[in-house]
Amino acid sequence: MAHRILSIDTATTACSVALFEDHAVFASYYEEIGRGHAEKLIPMIARLPNKGRADQIKVNCGPGSFTGVRIGLSAAKALGMAWHAKISGYQCLDLVAAQALAEMEHPAPVYVVMIGGHGEYFVQNFAADGHSVDGLMSLPPEQALQRAKADHFAGSGAEILAKLSDSTSFQTLLPSAEKSALLRNDYRYVEASPVYGREPDAQPAQQVR
Repeated sequence: MAHRILSIDTATTACSVALFEDHAVFASYYEEIGRGHAEKLIPMIARLPNKGRADQIKVNCGPGSFTGVRIGLSAAKALGMAWHAKISGYQCLDLVAAQALAEMEHPAPVYVVMIGGHGEYFVQNFAADGHSVDGLMSLPPEQALQRAKADHFAGSGAEILAKLSDSTSFQTLLPSAEKSALLRNDYRYVEASPVYGREPDAQPAQQVR
């Protein structure tokens, strides 16, 4: 029997799902919606063959929208329990780097820049083979530019930062569930837990003793 994998991606302004059969894309849907992932995701999965039922589920764990990340993980865990399917995750910037490299004629180092919150950007440098060469950070524009180790930028914030740096080499990209097969093997199946990339806006109230 064919092995099926459902991929869910709701970490950014895009909402997408993909069903893989023996690691080949069987069916997929992608839509840039901004908000409303909770209302869009389950009907999107239901449109897949056999309502998306799979032996394994993988989900974008972030960083990105706090709400989007939680929606994707909650859906993956609920479906995993219902289907007795294994759940794993992948990170947003890892996938954007893989997508960018796949579109290049000659793969080269890439600086992934995703729009974050409060005027900051989630940034990370990747080598031409897709592995990260530093850690994920959330930084304001000037500090984000200083951290770049590559001339080519990719991601939802790539054009903005590229213009600030006078670079003309950029790809405006959002992660897509259908492209999750492009991830390096060691980045495909990480723990399915949220990656927020920065401290939450609200902190728990301190108890008064």
